[in-house]
Formats: sequence, structure tokens, C-alpha cells
Amino acid sequence: MPTLPKIAMCAALTMAALPHAAIAARYQGVVTHVTDGDTLWVRKLRGGPPEHVRIVGIDAPEICQAHGRESREALASRVLNRRVVMDTSARDGFDRTVARISIGKEDIGQWMVSQGQAWSYRFRSSPGPYREEEAAARAARAGLWSAAHPDAPRDFRARNGSCQNTRF
Repeated sequence: MPTLPKIAMCAALTMAALPHAAIAARYQGVVTHVTDGDTLWVRKLRGGPPEHVRIVGIDAPEICQAHGRESREALASRVLNRRVVMDTSARDGFDRTVARISIGKEDIGQWMVSQGQAWSYRFRSSPGPYREEEAAARAARAGLWSAAHPDAPRDFRARNGSCQNTRF
């Protein structure tokens, strides 16, 4: 029969091997920086360094692509230096916390899509969680939808890579 320390060691090694496991936590913090239209930094109210956060359910233009700066500015105008609630769900491949961000009862991802500042994140055949908001923004030609054929971020990244090495 395995001893308790051996079981604990196996559990720790298993968790270390699963960096994208759901963390499912809720906490409040203050947004300290907005990187682009779907990525920001949040300092938890209980202290510590700001945490790099990717907003779940949306895909905003890359900062170096058309409408990227406008998308970042829209998000910053809504959340920068404000208290938010984060409902975390996972970590992504860039070691960012993936979370739903809200201010009061307002879902910030939903707001970004409804304003035409981001796409509802698609995965395989799923139209994403904000498909209705995206359809309404498209119909109204709001934000990035004012362009005839806006370039989806995933298509832009496939052709050009990310904007990580570009300063904006």
C-alpha cells in the first residue's frame, strides 16, 4: 500500500503535468493594464503582482492588425483602473488565466462583442458564446464590422504570426 507522502508526490506531479487544468475560482481585482482587446492584467484585491488574463469567449483583433488599437482602447475605456470580478476557468498555452470578466452584472466579453470590438470565439463548428451579439453588431456595422470584410484574428495570425514582437 502506498504511503501518504508517495500519494501526495504523485498528485503533485500529475497536477504539474496538467498546466491547462481548470482552476474554477472567483475573485475581485483591479485592472492595471490592457494589452489588447482580449488581454489585460488584474491585481487581486488581496494583493500580489498583477495577473495576465485572457477574456474567455472572445477573439479581438491583434494589436498590429486593422482595428486592433481601437479594440484595445474600447476595452481600456471600460475596465482600466476599475474593480472587476474574475471567474477563472483555465490557463492557456501562454500561461495566462482564462476568465470571464465582469463589472457588476455586465459581462465584459459580451460587451466587447456587442460593440463590434471582438468576435465571438469560435471553436470547430461552434459559433461561440456571443453569436447573437456578434450578429447584431455585424447588422449594425458597429466597430470592426464597419469594414467590408474584417480579417478574423485567427486568419490574421495564420498568415502573419502574432504581434508579440511589435511595440504598440
